[in-house]
This record gives sequence, C-alpha cells and structure tokens, in this order.
Amino acid sequence: MEFSAENIKELRERTAAGFLDCKKALTESKGDMEKAAVYLREKGLAAAAKKAGRAASEGLVTSYIHSGGKVGVLLEVNCETDFVARNEDFIELVKDIAMHIAAMSPQYVRRSEVPAEAVEAEKQIYAAQAKESGKPAGVIGKMVEGKLEKFFKESCLLEQAFVKNPDVTIEKLVTNAIAKIGENISVRRFARYKLGEGIEKKTSDFAAEVAAMQK
Repeated sequence: MEFSAENIKELRERTAAGFLDCKKALTESKGDMEKAAVYLREKGLAAAAKKAGRAASEGLVTSYIHSGGKVGVLLEVNCETDFVARNEDFIELVKDIAMHIAAMSPQYVRRSEVPAEAVEAEKQIYAAQAKESGKPAGVIGKMVEGKLEKFFKESCLLEQAFVKNPDVTIEKLVTNAIAKIGENISVRRFARYKLGEGIEKKTSDFAAEVAAMQK
C-alpha cells in the first residue's frame, strides 16, 4: 500500500513521532496507519525502558486541592532537564497524577517502599481469613499471595488504575510519557492531606454540660 506526505503528517499528529520515524513506520506497515501507530508505540516503549535508568533531578513540585478545600496533594515528579519540566505534556502528566492521588488515596509510590512489617501484617490477616474459610492448606498460600497482590495494587500509586482511564496504570501512564517526551520521568514522593484526618472529633465540654442538664 502506498502512502503520501499527508499520511506521514497525520501519523506525526497522532503519535508526536519524528518525520523519519513515521516514514519508516508506514513503510514497515505497508501504509497501514493503525499498524504504523502500533509500531511507533512499541518502538517508543522500548526506548522508554532504556531511559528509565538515567538520572532525573529536574522536574516539578505541584499542588492539587480538591473537594472544596477538604483534600490536598503535594507531589514531586522528576525529569532530566528543566526544558522538559516546562513542557506542556509533562505538566499535564504531573497534574493528572496529583488529581489521581487526591481521588484514590494511595499510601506509597511503589511496592518497594511498603515497610516489611506492614507486608507481614497483611499476610497474617489474609492467612487468618483463609483458615477461617476452611480452605486446604495448599490453597491458603495462593489465597494469601493473591490478596497481597491486590493490596499492592490498591495501596501503591504506580500500580493503581488511572482514575481517568482505568485501562492504564499510573506506571503505564508514566512510561507512555517517557516514550513521547524522550526523557526519563520518575514519581518521587507525595503527601495527601484530608481535612480533619486523624483528629478525634469530641463534643465540647460546654456542649456536654448542656446535654447533661437536659437529661
């Protein structure tokens, strides 16, 4: 199948890939636009994997306030250069992740950050639940591992399904951005605040006295 300069332009607009890469992709796919887009994506993700080990010390610290000022997030995402830190795609990525954190309340960035004692505590809970269900001993271990995987996916930011597109994890979202932007990107840390969280709400002494007088 033949392709024209207009086809190359269209593919560039769809994928943000370079002219020569788009031309090669269309050549390899014999002019099939969809196959060419898949080719470029696969190539980009492979390149992203190579970039993942590079140092990323620039980036952004951003804030996100949600729900009428009742939930707030501070987030640091790193990239390799200050130029990319000002890139619209990078800024949008950081904002999307901050919004996701506000909505989904992860506890950690990645599973390697989960304390060993927390993992062990989860295992003990899952093992006790499995035993109570009366399952055979050989099945209990698999049940515990399955529930532990679910725990990681629910509590670790990078393993959560992106709130705006559940078919994509946050890790995949970042990997796609690396492929598109061309630099290593790393979510470093975040803090999520919810109004009144951790404060035990008590009736005031005055209110308690009034209530007692009315009895």
